[in-house]
Amino acid sequence: MTASNPTEYEAWYHTPRGSWIGNTEFTLLKNMMCFTSSETLLDVGCGTGYFSRRFAESGLQVTGLDPEQSSIEYARSLDGSAHYINSSAQSLPFADKAFDYCVAVTSLCFINEPEKALQEMWRVSRRGMVLGLLNRHSTLFLQKKGRGGYRGARWDTVKTARSWWQILKPEPQVSIRSAVFFPGGSLLARGIEKLLPDVLPWGGFLAIGLHKPL
Repeated sequence: MTASNPTEYEAWYHTPRGSWIGNTEFTLLKNMMCFTSSETLLDVGCGTGYFSRRFAESGLQVTGLDPEQSSIEYARSLDGSAHYINSSAQSLPFADKAFDYCVAVTSLCFINEPEKALQEMWRVSRRGMVLGLLNRHSTLFLQKKGRGGYRGARWDTVKTARSWWQILKPEPQVSIRSAVFFPGGSLLARGIEKLLPDVLPWGGFLAIGLHKPL
């Protein structure tokens, strides 16, 4: 979702549905990184810092980056557990391998040339990165395309994302998961979600881990 209105965007994560989706997405991303508490993370397109704060609470040293100054200022006002800067994903102001990991949670969906951002994230990460994408092959796509906070977002597929990572050097080790199969977030939907393996490809949230060879 877009963070064009930081207050409304942050408030959504504190609704019952938003809280469930946020927790589900965060848990999936966290499990795909296998990090230790002493490591560093760059959150690209951090918006109001919701995921930056969650990762910082897990013990990571987090830097959040976003092109929208209003979002960065709002993130700083909420919490000091992460460091925030205003910059572009296509030209990251960091040295090679400056961070252990990079993460981009539905932020690439609003970038016209995501492969450029991916190359920059790959350059500044030492261990790899995890992407959270909006999945075209999902119920969420059928319900939300072009509506509300999803207006203007690009909905991707594994095939599309593969064309981005195939140009990365060294060639990444890839893992693919998904979540939020029933985006309505009812109690029944949440119960069923817990029973479904995250290797199924039809969740509204598509998570792709790109890990550098040891």
